[in-house]
Order: sequence, then C-alpha cells, then structure tokens
Amino acid sequence: MNATVQHALRDAILGRDLPPGASVTETAVASRYGIARQTARLAIERLVADGLLRRAPHQAARVPELDAQDIRDVFDSRAVVEQAAIERLAQAGSIPAEALAAHREPRALAEDAPFARIDATFHRALVAGQPNARLARMHELLMGEIELCIAQVQAGRVLLPAEIGAQHQAILDAVTAGDAALAGRLAREHVHGARDRLLNQTTH
Repeated sequence: MNATVQHALRDAILGRDLPPGASVTETAVASRYGIARQTARLAIERLVADGLLRRAPHQAARVPELDAQDIRDVFDSRAVVEQAAIERLAQAGSIPAEALAAHREPRALAEDAPFARIDATFHRALVAGQPNARLARMHELLMGEIELCIAQVQAGRVLLPAEIGAQHQAILDAVTAGDAALAGRLAREHVHGARDRLLNQTTH
C-alpha cells in the first residue's frame, strides 16, 4: 500500500494536481487515499528523501518551488551525469529495454498529453542500464528534482512530446551506432535545450 500511495502522490505532484508550494500533510494524504496516518507519513518521508517534497523542521512537507538557480543547478548536474552515462551505453552499442518502451509511448500521445512520467522513465532507464553503478547512484539522487523540472517543462509547454521524441530518437540512433561522442553531445544538448527554454520562460 505504501508504494501505491507513493506512486499516486508522485503522479499528483508531476501532474500539478499538487502544485509547487502546496502543503502535503499526513492528515490530508490519509484522507485522500483512505489510509492510516502512519502509512501516509511513510509515503511523505519517502518523497522527501527523493526530493519531490521538502520539509522544514516542525512544518508540513511542501511541493518545492524551483527558482532559476535551482533549475540551472539541476539541469547542469543532470547533463554531466547523463552525458557520461549515455557515452558508456554507446560504447556497448545497446539500449535498455525499459528505455525503448518509454520512448515508444510518447509517439501515441497527443500534443497536450502529459509526458513527465514517461520522460523521466526514459532517462532513468538509460542511466540505470549503463555499467557504471556510481553514475546510476548519482543520477538517482538527482531524480526527484529532475522529475520536478520535467514537470515544469510539461506545465509550461516549453517542449512538446514530438520534439522530445525526436531528440530521444537521435540519441538512441547514436547509441545504436556506437558513436559515443555524438550520443554524449546530443544528450548534453537535449538537457541544456530544455534548461534554456525553461529559464527563458521562468525569467520573463
């Protein structure tokens, strides 16, 4: 049950049913999902640990409000890790099955359909599928805030599913071809492009 509630809360945050700044209390979560407060507390604490919620001492957890500096920090850190991971995938010339499955899903989405969960799954699977376990651990530490940024990209419509799908396909083609330099460059440009569009929208 705890994992189910975590997934439901995660989807609510990424879908902006719980918008940035929203308070997430044990009582509200318990009532919303018909669960015990202890179960609600565990789910909230897991999402705090993942970076999808923040909690100040003696206060309720809240959905983070990411400012321009947060966005720069998250995307820049993400670019370093993902470029290195995708270069290693290209050296092996193989693509994780979960990443391929996530890549195919956006093609069926309408232009206004939600894509944050799918996009996060794609990137997580690529990094998890390469052989360097430390890179995967570093990426996982960032994933909560990465997902928040992807949700912000989705909410602001700064990138549409068709654009994301085309960029993903180019990365996958380079990986399959074994071109590590190209795959890494495309991965970095993909992340930085989203960063720049989101920053442009955030600061205007």
